[in-house]
Amino acid sequence: METVTIHDITVNDLDWTIAYQPELCTLCGSCVAACTFNAIEVTAQARTTTFSETAFPKPQKKRQTRPVIRQKASLTDRCVGCGMCEKICPNHAIHPVFNPHSRKNFISSRQGPPRQGGRSNLNRQRTLDSIVIGRISQMTDPALDSERHTFDLCAPLGRVLAPSDLPLSVEGDSLRLVASVPPVRWIYPLLFSDMSIGALSTRAWEAIALAVSYLNEECHLPVRMSSGEGGMPLKLLTSDKLQYMIIQIASGHFGWNRIVRALPFMRTDPAGILIKIGQGAKPGDGGLLPSNKVGPHIQAIRGVPKTTLHSPANHQGLYSIEESVQKMHLSLNAAFGFRVPVAIKCAASATSVAVYNNLLRDPYHICGGFFLDGIQGGTGAAHTVSLDHTGHPIVSKIRDCYQAAVRQGLQGQIPLWAGGGIGMTGQAAADAFKMICLGANGVFIGKLLLQLLGCVGDEYGRCNQCNTGRCPTGICTQDYRLMQRLDIDTAAENIVRYVLTFDAELKKLLAPVGNSSLPVGRSDALLSWDADIAAKLGIQYAC
Repeated sequence: METVTIHDITVNDLDWTIAYQPELCTLCGSCVAACTFNAIEVTAQARTTTFSETAFPKPQKKRQTRPVIRQKASLTDRCVGCGMCEKICPNHAIHPVFNPHSRKNFISSRQGPPRQGGRSNLNRQRTLDSIVIGRISQMTDPALDSERHTFDLCAPLGRVLAPSDLPLSVEGDSLRLVASVPPVRWIYPLLFSDMSIGALSTRAWEAIALAVSYLNEECHLPVRMSSGEGGMPLKLLTSDKLQYMIIQIASGHFGWNRIVRALPFMRTDPAGILIKIGQGAKPGDGGLLPSNKVGPHIQAIRGVPKTTLHSPANHQGLYSIEESVQKMHLSLNAAFGFRVPVAIKCAASATSVAVYNNLLRDPYHICGGFFLDGIQGGTGAAHTVSLDHTGHPIVSKIRDCYQAAVRQGLQGQIPLWAGGGIGMTGQAAADAFKMICLGANGVFIGKLLLQLLGCVGDEYGRCNQCNTGRCPTGICTQDYRLMQRLDIDTAAENIVRYVLTFDAELKKLLAPVGNSSLPVGRSDALLSWDADIAAKLGIQYAC
């Protein structure tokens, strides 16, 4: 008899187990071929069958060995519950099952700090879910018809000068600008957040870019997309589609040499420049692109060898708020001839209001936007402890920033953009409307885009292997074979349909309130049945 070793890994120790019915299996091998994590294998199984061929029982034994599908009891090749085996099996003979009794702590100690590709804090109470729209225009202020009324759904990206600061002179009966003003782009209040071409596959990136182009050119919705750190393909930099892109520079400065060299060949200016100081996925912790995702095209765009690329936690050129303003003024604004708005992105934190106050007092009037990323967003492949225990909720912080600007009479001059959990429960339009009423000019989404592309990960531990480069849906991988699983046209169509639905729902919420344009700061339209939330946000309390 063999010795029982209690520390050995068995299938029942893992988060997901494979339910397999051999009587339905045709042994086609499709499930084994489709599993990107090598969690299952073909093996032989010995069976002894007792039977009788006569009228009276005359037992006989027959020993058979037949091939079967078996799950590996391995940490490196464990099942993550992506369900690709179930999708491809013609007879539904196999599917993953969540194991609530897995030994997670033991497994983590063997692997080091666990990493994942998505949030696991869905069970936390969302402030937005405790807020409803309570001001409905009826007899006093007639409501609008959302189907026939014309709405102006545009938000500014760029520094908006106060009337007293405009360089105007009176000539007869007309006004004339006597000096230049900061550039402002009026765009749709839903922005596609920054996800780099290194983190996503080229086909996923192409699907998002295709959706953005279609929304602008066919649907006439000025939706914009942020590039994320890591540069952009040269073909896109020198095309007319660049006008729909917000180019990001982050702490690693990856890909910026190519962007600078492409400046003389750009047919049009980008929609904006975004300096990323921090992000909600892992605030205070640097990003990491594993070497297995640094494909040849990523090496060419970033100008690096095939190695793990680390973006430092702090921006290497910005060490203070004042220096950040100078950096934007001296480099990025000048690089584009002061024609392109430049904004910064920070993780929501206790210091966000201090940063915003300093940007508002900028005498050069350069900062074109303040992007705040909250704790409940993020697709970043970070350590779980950083994802779940670092950051700040976005709702109260946006409200604090807006009220700080109101107290100085500077609201609206530097647009506020909010992200981090927008659409987390499937109601992106309602979340966006509430954020706008609390002071945001618009919202940005990231993880929701991946779900529209076909991501199977969730907040309960299914898949979430974005950091491994073995994404089973072809979204977060640079493996050419896996990328082919993603249908670009279908993925782009899903995004377009969602944005059109978002647009219709946003108008459905604007109409009862009686607004033709975005109700920025209209907190009187909101109420909460939570007294603490109502007191903190300065909105009505209802019971």
